[in-house]
Amino acid sequence: MTKTLKVLFDGSVFRPSGPVDLEAGKKYTITVQLSPEEPDKDPAFDIASLAVDTHISDLAEEHDHYLYGSPKRVAHE
Repeated sequence: MTKTLKVLFDGSVFRPSGPVDLEAGKKYTITVQLSPEEPDKDPAFDIASLAVDTHISDLAEEHDHYLYGSPKRVAHE
């Protein structure tokens, strides 16, 4: 017999998201599959989608100036 249950792993145990029709105290074997609506995807793999256009043309060269307020290293036109 096979049953599919939606569960949440809280770091130590699997918690079902609804009622469970299983016998308490009985041993079961589970197979874990990541839900398609929550893919195991690191945002770094799609870093371009996180980019924001700041309209600052010298941001790469002068990042310390914009982050920490230090004087600009080079005079830009």
